[in-house]
Amino acid sequence: MNFKALVILFLVALFAWYLSFLATRLDRLHHRVETSWANLDGLLQRRAAIAIEIARSEIADPASSLLLTFAAHQAREASVKDRSQAETGLTGALGILLETSETMHGAIEQDLLRELSELNEKIKVAISLHVESVNRTILIRSKWTIRTFRLAGRAPLPVTYEFEADVL
Repeated sequence: MNFKALVILFLVALFAWYLSFLATRLDRLHHRVETSWANLDGLLQRRAAIAIEIARSEIADPASSLLLTFAAHQAREASVKDRSQAETGLTGALGILLETSETMHGAIEQDLLRELSELNEKIKVAISLHVESVNRTILIRSKWTIRTFRLAGRAPLPVTYEFEADVL
């Protein structure tokens, strides 16, 4: 083989390695999006469970309890396309309840409110991680090499949800 053939072969091998590197990176980013969503979903399900416990406690009056129970069940059972609206509804119901509830509660109610407050902080962190993962993946997928060589395969473009801006 002559020198030009070796150089061309080396460049082709280098480009193939680069495409493999990009595909692996993209796969890891998609996995990161799925993992961050699973974490966020778990926290949101836990928030709905705590909302139901709060609705059953002495914190809420009967009307607020009914509203909170409905919003929590709707958030737990919502389909993917209705999830954003359901989570926004639960956030609104919790916000109304916490604004109108009295400041003095029993020990169990204080524990529930403290747990809800801590959970909301965790949800904020999980949302920021999910949004960052989605944005990074979209940025990488917008590269011309990813689009031209279809390195994303049939993976859907990751999305963020509207409720992610509405959490308490």
